[in-house]
Amino acid sequence: MLALCLVGAASANALDAGTVLALAKSVNEVLNNIRNWIMGVLAGLATVFLSVGGVRYLMAGGDPGEVEKAKTAFKSAGWGYGLAALAPLVVAILKGIVGTGS
Repeated sequence: MLALCLVGAASANALDAGTVLALAKSVNEVLNNIRNWIMGVLAGLATVFLSVGGVRYLMAGGDPGEVEKAKTAFKSAGWGYGLAALAPLVVAILKGIVGTGS
């Protein structure tokens, strides 16, 4: 019960009107954060697909259907890594559209 009261008190303090949880100094910083987030998510998902493809390939035991599923997972991982590599280009285009410069 005491822990619940402490959590409630901490939540009330965190939601104080003067508390700023996140503050971006410029649009450029926001776009850079978006780029980093996109790259992280895509690279993480690609790594998962690469791992799943590797495990499927190892466990296929010569079954052509499972080998094909593993190859599909490898292709998906390649697309994910490729899109993660292109994320800075996408953000650069957005910066050009918004007009933030570099």
